[in-house]
Amino acid sequence: MEAARRAILATLDPHGRPRLVPVCFALLDDETGTPVLYTPLDEKPKQVTDPRELARVRDILARPEVTILVDRWDEDWSRLAWVRMFGTALLLERGTAEHEGAVQTLRVKYPQYAGHSLETRPLIRVPIHRITAWGDPSGLATVDNTPA
Repeated sequence: MEAARRAILATLDPHGRPRLVPVCFALLDDETGTPVLYTPLDEKPKQVTDPRELARVRDILARPEVTILVDRWDEDWSRLAWVRMFGTALLLERGTAEHEGAVQTLRVKYPQYAGHSLETRPLIRVPIHRITAWGDPSGLATVDNTPA
């Protein structure tokens, strides 16, 4: 996951159709050891100026359950792999230590963010409650952190 440069964020639009968006991300553990994925609402060109008006944000506010897919493609099909993460997303506003830590991690992973004002913009925060993976040496692996 650390080497992966992008993921696909899947939300549901108001009609129940999947909306897929490629995203940059950082994956950190929270204080309980739960993996949390952070993806910025950065300053790359978008159709709206307020990041809270982005379709993916509106989707998350209406239906916070999301899926994130990270895959590895190779012409040598023995190297194919994917990880699918399920979580409940929320908008993480600026001004918290958690936000600052996520921004710092994103800037280390993506030097392109040096010129972006990530600290002034919300992030999408996704605590991961279930992970399914395929393509690792042990075959199909599943981790389930769903609260009982």
